[in-house]
Amino acid sequence: MDYPADDLTPDERARIAPHVTHLEGPVFGLVNLPETVKGALFARYSRYPGTLRRLFIDEFAASLPEASASYDDAEGERAAQLYERIFVGYGDDSVAQLGGAHVACEWTSNVLTKLLQRPRLGAYLEQSTRYIAYDQPMGSGSGGGYRYYRDDSLGPEYAAAMDALFDAYASSLPVVRGWVDETFPRAEGESPAARARAVNAKALDLLRGLLPAASLSHMGIYATGQTYEQLILHLLGHPLPEARHYGTLLLDAVKAMMPSFVARVERPDRGGEWIGYLERRRTATERWAARLGLDRDPAADGRPSVHLLHVDGDEDQLLAALLFEASVSGEAAALDAVRSLTADERARALGDLIGDRANRRHRPGRGFEALRYRFEIVSDYGAFRDLQRHRLLTVQWQALTPDLGAAVPEEVLAASAGDAYAHALDVSRDEYERLAGIGRPEAAPYALCLGYRIRYVLDLNAREAMHLIELRSGREGHPSYRAVAHEMHARIAAVHPAVAAAMTHVDASGEPRLERILSEMRTERKVAALGG
Repeated sequence: MDYPADDLTPDERARIAPHVTHLEGPVFGLVNLPETVKGALFARYSRYPGTLRRLFIDEFAASLPEASASYDDAEGERAAQLYERIFVGYGDDSVAQLGGAHVACEWTSNVLTKLLQRPRLGAYLEQSTRYIAYDQPMGSGSGGGYRYYRDDSLGPEYAAAMDALFDAYASSLPVVRGWVDETFPRAEGESPAARARAVNAKALDLLRGLLPAASLSHMGIYATGQTYEQLILHLLGHPLPEARHYGTLLLDAVKAMMPSFVARVERPDRGGEWIGYLERRRTATERWAARLGLDRDPAADGRPSVHLLHVDGDEDQLLAALLFEASVSGEAAALDAVRSLTADERARALGDLIGDRANRRHRPGRGFEALRYRFEIVSDYGAFRDLQRHRLLTVQWQALTPDLGAAVPEEVLAASAGDAYAHALDVSRDEYERLAGIGRPEAAPYALCLGYRIRYVLDLNAREAMHLIELRSGREGHPSYRAVAHEMHARIAAVHPAVAAAMTHVDASGEPRLERILSEMRTERKVAALGG
């Protein structure tokens, strides 16, 4: 597809040139900037409607000194030779973990963002659908039109279906926004500006399910050389053309900053062999799934659900693990000692070892990692997008299809926008089935609205479960992933009540409210305190 241009003036291009690896294109690295600036750029990125290069010019350039020279893309001959000698001589892949880079990947579909975020050892920031409306056309250089992935090979029917979905979103947004403003009472002490932002966020949340997976987003990535190498290889070996294209762009961006770290990607005996292995592995997986009849599910139940498939460990093992680092005996002895305690003594010991957690960021010790939970979840794709971003767990997901269905949110029905929403879901499903029918199954998910459901697995230890559940149950979160977090907590409570009780910052509130209003009010107070 053609990507929108940043519309930078010659002076603006000269100003930003020393700080990006590429002045054109959707993938580029950040260079010659302090780490704090790069972090602040990415933090602002998630709520900024434009591109990163435009953001730099609009909000950051004036506060930074002008660079005297452009970035030297030769990382240093001596350093490169040393890297090669260590890497080749010792075969130590950990060397590639010692260098990192910031890379922006812009105008990526929501299908691709999940692939970009799959590596564990990286930090990712994605443009938020609750702060950015998708009712406006893209910028110049793209032919205008709504923000969705375009590919002429998908046919005119695809573009017509996508335009219909975005039309429904754009026409429903003012209706739902007005209903939200009229329906939800004002909070004490809220300012008009804070309320306007909270009302807008609520409306965008309610209509997020209308956006197709083809919707375009911007992403910021910070990762090590090793992570980029593995990510690029997976992208280059993926059946989705968009993924392979971005794999090439990402390789170019990383090569411009630290070429030695990704030198193996283009070697036929290394990167070529690895890509071939990935392709063969995927083919074998699909062949065996078909042979075992796992490529179809005639009894599919499309209702949202959370199932606890497997539990590893018990609360005695948890206590023994929490005591291990302070002990001088083995864990088996600690386990015997714990089992001699009465129920009341166990509860008191666990409470003491967890401590008084003043907020959710006060997490218990590594002993909580002795317990593991494997959940199988069916939720809308929008909720999956948020839960998939958690790093310290294993996440596996199935293909996005219409088989598990979708639903119109009750509040959208109350706002008198339900008919438009339901019709859009039908248009989305029909286009998915057309693309699959013409032999484009890898591209068919582009057509599906984020309101369609997907099945996935989250496998995590109790410490990460505490973090995920307390964070995602917060009243300021989206209702769809809040429901998943609450159900995960209930399932853990049924098998390990003491572990669930330790999650003292789970927010179970369910009263009708503007989810973001308290956050917006806190932000205003912080800005005012800083003199902003």
